Amino acid sequence: MTNTLYLPELREMLAENDAATLSEFCTALHPARTAEFMEGLSAQEVWNVLQYADVPLRVEVFGFFDRAKKIEIIETLDREAIAAFIGDLPPDDRVDLLNEVRPGIVGELMPLIPTDERRDIQRLSAYPEDTAGAVMTTQFARLSEDLPVAQAVKEVGQQAGELETIYYLYVVDEEDHLRGLLSFRQLVTAMGKPDTPIGELMERDLVTVNVAEDQEEVADKVARYNLLAIPVVDDEHRMLGIITHDDVIDVVREEATEDAHRIAAVAPLEVGYLETHLLTLTRKRGIWLTVLFFAAMLTALALEEYKGDLMQPGYVWLMLFIPLVISTGGNSGSQSATLIITALSTGDIKLQDWWRVVHRELVMGLLLGSFLGSIGYFCALLAAPAPAYLTAAVIPATLLLVVLCGTLLGSLLPLLFRRLGLDPAMMSNPFVAGLIDVLGIVIYMQVALQLLPTSD
Repeated sequence: MTNTLYLPELREMLAENDAATLSEFCTALHPARTAEFMEGLSAQEVWNVLQYADVPLRVEVFGFFDRAKKIEIIETLDREAIAAFIGDLPPDDRVDLLNEVRPGIVGELMPLIPTDERRDIQRLSAYPEDTAGAVMTTQFARLSEDLPVAQAVKEVGQQAGELETIYYLYVVDEEDHLRGLLSFRQLVTAMGKPDTPIGELMERDLVTVNVAEDQEEVADKVARYNLLAIPVVDDEHRMLGIITHDDVIDVVREEATEDAHRIAAVAPLEVGYLETHLLTLTRKRGIWLTVLFFAAMLTALALEEYKGDLMQPGYVWLMLFIPLVISTGGNSGSQSATLIITALSTGDIKLQDWWRVVHRELVMGLLLGSFLGSIGYFCALLAAPAPAYLTAAVIPATLLLVVLCGTLLGSLLPLLFRRLGLDPAMMSNPFVAGLIDVLGIVIYMQVALQLLPTSD
C-alpha cells in the first residue's frame, strides 16, 4: 500500500482535531516513516500534524523531510512560530537550512529567533563554506576536570536533553580549552568509584580538527580513527564544537557527488537534479561541453595537418583505425584518472607518492599497450596493403605508445592539480580523453610516417 492512501485519513484526523490519534501517529512510527507518510500533505498540513508531537520528536521528524518541503514550511508559515521552531533545531542544521531560504525571509525571521540561538546562527554562518566550522554543532557535553564521577553523571543528565549526542563527554577548563575526553560508557563504568575525579579517567591524547580545516580532511580523520564525533578547536585549542558522524556522512556524500559530477565534466550542482532549473543545468553542462568541443576541434586540426599523408594510396587504410586509436588512448587515460582521483580522495596515495604512481602506470601502460597492440596487429593484417606483416606493425606500435601516454597523463594530471591546490576531479575523464585524442592522432601519424614508405 502506498503512502498516498493514508493522506485522506490524515486530513480527516486534522479536520476532526483528533488529538489522540494524531499524537499516536507521530509517536508510533520511526520519525523517518512518519515523515514519509506525510509526503503528500501541504506545508500547513504538515505543520499542523507536527504540533501533536513534543518538541524533540517534532525536530527529529522535520529532519527527515526533503529539502524542498523544509524550505516550503520555513518560507510560508507563521513567522513567529517558525522562528521559535528554528531555535529548537540543531545548530548546524538550522544554519544549513537558513542558507537555502530566501534572504528576505531570513531577514524577517532572524529578529524573532531567541537571542542565544540567533547569536549562535550568526557565529556559525561566519565560517567559510566547506570548513569544519561550517558543519560543526555547538551543542556538546562540557565537564570540569575536577568533577567527581557521581556529580558528572548528574551533570550529564541535566545537559542531555539539549545535546545532539553524548557519546563523548568533553573536559574543558574555565576558558573552554580542551583538556581531554571520556566516553559515556567510561563514565557509567566508573560509577563504582563515585568520588574519583574525571580528570583521572579522561583521555588526553586527542584527535581534533581546526575550525578552518577543510571538511574533506575532517571526514578523513573521522574515518581513519573510527570516531563517532570529533572536537573542533581554534588556534588556541579552545573547544568550539563537535562534528558528529552523521554530519561526516553528509560531507562524504556531498564530496562524492561533487567528484562524480566533475569526473563526468559537469559543474557540481548546488541542489538536486530535479530541483535544478533547466537553464542552470544547461549552463553547468554547457561550460565543460564547450571546453571539450574546442578540444575536439584540436583533434580535427591534427587530422587536417596530416590530410595530405592520409590521401596517399599506401596510407588510406590507416583511416579505418583512427577511432580505435583515439578511443583506446582516451579510455586508458580515463581509467588512470579515475583510479588516481579516487585514491587521492580516500587518502590511499599522497603527492609524495608521485614517483611510485609513475612507475606503476608506466609498467601498466606497457602491459596493456602490448596486449591491445597484439590484438590490433592481427586486425590490421586484414586491412594493411602488402607487405601486410610489415605495414600492419603501425597499429601495435601506435597502440603501445598511445596507451602508455594515456596512463601516464591520466595519472599525472590529477596529481598536478592537487599540487596546484585545485580539486583533482576537475581533471575529468572527458578532458583527459580529449587531450589523448589529439596526442593519439599525432602519435599515430608520426609512427606511420616512420614505418611506412612515402610516395613522391
